[in-house]
Amino acid sequence: MDLPKVAAKVPVKVELEKGKKYAWCTCGLSDKQPYCNGAHKGTDFRPLVFEAEETKTAHLCQCKATKNPGFCDGSHKAL
Repeated sequence: MDLPKVAAKVPVKVELEKGKKYAWCTCGLSDKQPYCNGAHKGTDFRPLVFEAEETKTAHLCQCKATKNPGFCDGSHKAL
């Protein structure tokens, strides 16, 4: 599996909590999108773990084509 699976062609709106760590799915296989559930096991993919710098609403990428990993940058519009 060289390329991630497109989980959805739209971002998902989430509430991030300052100081909390999140594991964004990079493979597209998780059934807990946009978060990792370990479905990448056996592939070369690993989740992108990040800590929210502030409490805010964010749009996380589900197409996995973003140039700003975990966050939607509109790349899904070109798929």
